[in-house]
Amino acid sequence: MTLPIKLLVGLGNPGADYAATRHNAGAWLIENLAAELGCQLKSSKFHGLHCQTSLQGHALHLLVPTTFMNRSGQAIAALAHFYKILPEQILVAHDELDLPAGVVRLKKGGGHGGHNGLRDTISALGNQKDFYRLRLGIGHPGHASQVTGYVLGKPPSAEREAIEAAIQATRQHLPLILEGQFNKAMQSLHAFQG
Repeated sequence: MTLPIKLLVGLGNPGADYAATRHNAGAWLIENLAAELGCQLKSSKFHGLHCQTSLQGHALHLLVPTTFMNRSGQAIAALAHFYKILPEQILVAHDELDLPAGVVRLKKGGGHGGHNGLRDTISALGNQKDFYRLRLGIGHPGHASQVTGYVLGKPPSAEREAIEAAIQATRQHLPLILEGQFNKAMQSLHAFQG
């Protein structure tokens, strides 16, 4: 049986210096969703900005960790433990170098693929990898030595618009995801090209 998603997390780095950088694409999704639902993200004891809301009858926690990216799991594990949320009831939105800007992919489980936020989340959840991931494409700079500067850089306007379009497409598919219709959501989302 598929368990309902109870926690949506958007990964990023805290502070104004990072707010508009590619690495914060996951946080953009949660911030947009919170604003749309009238759910005010506030500082919490869970090392992040948090609010409780509902979407089409589904009770939800929204979380943007305020730890730096490589400590994201600290916030996720703290909230999940407190509210007794299982890893398979968590959806983590994050930037994805291996996808072009405007492309979005949904998957369950797997490794961290070199993403420090996912690496720490897996570790903090006791090496359980069965949470869902929403991979928001940001493109790749072309060479591994350029990755850090690239993810911490601000995308040009056309690229940002493509990422925002992927976020909107994701928002439209959230009801399916929350209902546990992951395959249907995947097929539709994976056809989207921002």
